[in-house]
Amino acid sequence: MAKTAIIEEPGGPEKFRIVDREVGEPGPGQIRIRHEACGLNFIDVYQRSGLYPLQMPHALGMEAAGVVEAVGEGVTHLKVGDRAAYAAMPPGAYTEARVMNAAQVCPLPDAISFEEGAAMMLKGMTVQYLFRRTTPISKGDTVLFHAAAGGVGLLACQWARSEGIRLIGTAGTEEKCRLAREHGAEACINYRDGDWAAKVRELTDGRGVDVVMDAVGKDTFEGSLDSLRPLGMMISFGNASGPVPPFNIGVLGQKGSLKITRPTLFTHIAVHETCQQMAADLFDKVTSGAVKIRIDQRFPLEDVAEAHRALEARKTTGQTVLLP
Repeated sequence: MAKTAIIEEPGGPEKFRIVDREVGEPGPGQIRIRHEACGLNFIDVYQRSGLYPLQMPHALGMEAAGVVEAVGEGVTHLKVGDRAAYAAMPPGAYTEARVMNAAQVCPLPDAISFEEGAAMMLKGMTVQYLFRRTTPISKGDTVLFHAAAGGVGLLACQWARSEGIRLIGTAGTEEKCRLAREHGAEACINYRDGDWAAKVRELTDGRGVDVVMDAVGKDTFEGSLDSLRPLGMMISFGNASGPVPPFNIGVLGQKGSLKITRPTLFTHIAVHETCQQMAADLFDKVTSGAVKIRIDQRFPLEDVAEAHRALEARKTTGQTVLLP
C-alpha cells in the first residue's frame, strides 16, 4: 500500500484526499518506484481545477525521484536499486510508490539529490526544450522570460547565462526581480510598475527581443507580442493567469510577421531516446554547476493542499517539493 494524494472532483486545494492505494507489480515495459521526493508544478493546479480535465478519481503529480524497486519485462535502461527521476504522463506522482511506464524514467546521477531530482525534471526539461528544441537561439540573442523568479524561471535565467544568451525577466515584486538577476537575468522588470512592454523596448533600444517565453498566458499575451522584434518568436507554454483568449491571427502580420507556438513538454519527451537525451543534457548542466536547483519550499505529502495554495498565491520562489 502507498499513501497517495487524490482528487475525486475538480475544484480548489480542499478537494485533495490522502488515501492508501495498492501498488502492485510492474508489467512489460514498466517499473515500480519508491519515491523519496515529489515535485510541484503549475500543471498540477490546472489538472486539479479542471482546466485540464482528468477522469476521476485521479492521483495528481507529474514528477518525482526515488529508487527502482521492481522492473518489468523489456526494461533495459533501469534495474532494481537504481536511483531514478522522471517527469511523465499520466499524473500520479503524489504518492509513496507507484507502478508506471519506464520509458520516461531516467537514471539519476549520484551527484544529484532525490529532492533536486524531483524538483528539476519537469521544469528543467521544459527549459531544455525552450532553449534547445523550439527555435534557434544563439549566443548574444535576447529572450524575454515571464515569471523569471519561479521554478522554471530561475532555471531559465541560469541556462541563458551559461550559454551567453541575454535574458530579460519579469516578476511581481522587487524581491523576485532581485532573485532573477542573482540567477542570471541581465534585467528584470516588475510588471506591476507600469508598462512593462515599453520597458522591454527601452532595454532593447527599441528593437524588441528575439524570443518571448511566456507561461503566464492571458495577462501577458498582448504585451509579449508587443515586445518582439520583427520575425520574432512567441513561445506560449503555459497559462498561470488563465488561457489566452482567441485572437485574430492577422495580428501577427501587423506586428512584424511574428511567429507563435504552443508547445508542451510531453510532446518532446514522448519518444524514449529523446527523453533520455534531454534529461542527460539537463543533468550535465546541473552536475557542471552551470544550473543550481534552488528548493525554497518543502511540504509533507499530507500538506499538499497547503502547497497548492502557496503556489497559486504566487508565494513560492524556486522549486517546491513534497516529501512522502
